[in-house]
Amino acid sequence: MAAEEIAGAAPRRPASAGAASAELRVEAVTKTYGAVAALRGVSLEVGAGELLTILGPSGSGKTTLLKVVAGFELPAEGSVVLAGRDITEIPPARRNIGMVFQNYALFPHLTVERNVAFPLEMRGVRRAEARERVAAALAMVELAGYGARLPAQLSGGQQQRVALARAIVFNPTLLLLDEPFGALDRKLREAMQLEVRRLQRRLGLTTLFITHDQEEALILSDRIAVMSAGRIRQVGRPEEIYERPENGFVADFVGESNILAGAVVAADESGVELELEGGRRIRAGRHEAARPGARLRCLVRPERIAPGTEGANRFSGRVVETVYVGTSYKYRLRTEEGLELLVAAPVRGGGGGARPGEAMRVAVAPADAHLIGGEA
Repeated sequence: MAAEEIAGAAPRRPASAGAASAELRVEAVTKTYGAVAALRGVSLEVGAGELLTILGPSGSGKTTLLKVVAGFELPAEGSVVLAGRDITEIPPARRNIGMVFQNYALFPHLTVERNVAFPLEMRGVRRAEARERVAAALAMVELAGYGARLPAQLSGGQQQRVALARAIVFNPTLLLLDEPFGALDRKLREAMQLEVRRLQRRLGLTTLFITHDQEEALILSDRIAVMSAGRIRQVGRPEEIYERPENGFVADFVGESNILAGAVVAADESGVELELEGGRRIRAGRHEAARPGARLRCLVRPERIAPGTEGANRFSGRVVETVYVGTSYKYRLRTEEGLELLVAAPVRGGGGGARPGEAMRVAVAPADAHLIGGEA
């Protein structure tokens, strides 16, 4: 049976953010626990068929946001609209939302088949139809033939597949994934990430994914919403979040970074000249707040710092620390001006990397120096 036959509908196509076909809208949601504000006026849209990831550190509010969407928590203010229907005060069981948790939440005394069939039984689906849907869902997650086993007889990855099959078997309007791979080892986690992404695209399921893992968010997402302190700091495609963060928090939280503070000396159509602490000047790309005297920060990703002297921004210094990570060497470089730069250089040939104490020259192209405003 095809994926769309499991769902009972044709696969949906992803929609652009803000489009009229947005499947989920969170509107100005605030949630407090006593004097603590867990969510501060959060607004968000997820397009039909889109996978949007909520990314943030512990305590950022991402799990509280998921609970509000799922119906496990009521917001103090704001609303949640799913497929054009206000579900803010509707009980979780009536929201037609599928969920997958980190701890799987399987019934240990029920077989795999009974676990997957449970949401169908709750919806009064006829037994013959339920068997067909369960078999198709298990086939979709590559567990055909495992229906008679108990959860304890499965590996962690297989249990996660059962949880996923149970979440999609009833054709949910929305799929919520709450850090579902946190209990898996790295290799299995990476395999499950790709498997979930393929299944989500095949079914066209509108999906909200919660994680604190930046790499996982970049791999899986159509778009990412970065959260901190109960607020959404930036929403964008993975490459936008990584390459063009809008504030210091996103720049520092997502990926490794060199953030250099300075004052604007000159700005024109070709870019900005920034004077760093200590008097060193660098050229960077354009920024709307770049006016002489304005304080800005400059983000340079370690992999965009090239060994050699080919570039407008050249630095000389000595290697303080060298770390080999398989595909690249990571260097901590202290420049002649006293700056510390993290440099990532790909491994070439069989030679070793630069040793601590060795001299090194590097350069950064202005296009690879991204300016950030004053907001933290």
